[in-house]
Amino acid sequence: MQYTNLGRTGLRVSRLCLGTMNFGPHTSEKDSFRIMDQALEEGINFFDTADVYGWEIGEGTTEQIIGRWLAQGARRDKIVLATKVYGKMGEGENDRGLSAYHIKKACEDSLKRLQTDHIDLYQMHHVDRSTPWEEIWQAMEQLVREGKVLYVGSSNFAGIDIVQAQYEAQSRHFMGLVSEQSLYNLNARMIELEVIPACQRHGLGLIPWSPLGSGLLGGILQKSDSVRRKEKTIQKIVEKYYSQIEQYENLCAEMREKPANVALAWLLANPVITAPILGPRTMEQFTGSLRALDISLDEETLTKLDEIWPGPGGQAPEAYAW
Repeated sequence: MQYTNLGRTGLRVSRLCLGTMNFGPHTSEKDSFRIMDQALEEGINFFDTADVYGWEIGEGTTEQIIGRWLAQGARRDKIVLATKVYGKMGEGENDRGLSAYHIKKACEDSLKRLQTDHIDLYQMHHVDRSTPWEEIWQAMEQLVREGKVLYVGSSNFAGIDIVQAQYEAQSRHFMGLVSEQSLYNLNARMIELEVIPACQRHGLGLIPWSPLGSGLLGGILQKSDSVRRKEKTIQKIVEKYYSQIEQYENLCAEMREKPANVALAWLLANPVITAPILGPRTMEQFTGSLRALDISLDEETLTKLDEIWPGPGGQAPEAYAW
C-alpha cells in the first residue's frame, strides 16, 4: 500500500480510502465486516463514512455497522476514521445543518454509534450558508479541545467557501480545514476551475468521491446485462456519453486494464489527490480496485484521456477568460 500526508498535516493515510456508503443499504453487515477486515489486511487505513449513511433518518445505520466492527477490538488505532455532519438526522428544526447546537449533538451521537471516543477527521458534509463561520469554528474548536475530534474537513464546498472558511479559522488562530471531499472523476472535472486551486493554496488534501462516475467509467458498455445498465437514469447517461465511453473503453482495452482501474489511476496520478474513495458493494469490487495502485499512466495516455474526457480548460480565470 502507498501512503501520503493528509493535506498539510502530518497525518499519514493510504492512497485509497474505503468508502462505506453501501454498508447497510446494499451490503450486509457480515459482508461489510469482511470488506473492512480485508481493507486492513491490504494496508488501507483510511475509512470514510457519514451520519446519514443508511438513509434512514436518525438511525446512522452505517456508523452503527462500523461501530460494531470496531467493538471487536484491536482495530480502532489501526485506522483513520472519518465521518460527516450536516445532513438531516431528525424531524426537529435543529436536527440538521452546521449550527453549534447540531454540531455538538451530531458529534456525540456519531461517537456513540461508532463506539469510539474520538473522530479523526470530522467533515462538514455541505456548506451551511445560514450559519456564520464564527459559530461553526467555535463549535469545532470545542470538540478539538475536548479530544472528540482531531482534524476538520469539508465536503462539497465551492472554492470561495474553502477560502472563507480558512480566512475565518486563521483569524481565530485555528488550523481550520485540512481536507475537501469533492465529486471528481474523468467525466466530472468542474472542480479544476476553483476548488482544486483553493485546496492547493490552503494546503487541503483532496478526497474525490464517485471516482467512477456512478459506474459510467467502470466498463459499463461491457456489462450489457447488468442491472445498472437497465436503469433508466443510467441508460440516459450512457446515451449522452456513448461516444466518449466507447473511446475510453477501447483505450483501456488497448492498455489491457479494466476501465475502473484506469479511472482510479488517473486520479492517483494527480499530486493534489490524497485518496479516491472506493465505494464497494462486494468483496470482488473492493479487491479489484487495488490494481489501480500498480498502474502508471504515461504522458501519452494522460493526453489521450484528456482528449476523450476534456476538463474545463484549467483553473479560473484562464479557463474562460483567455
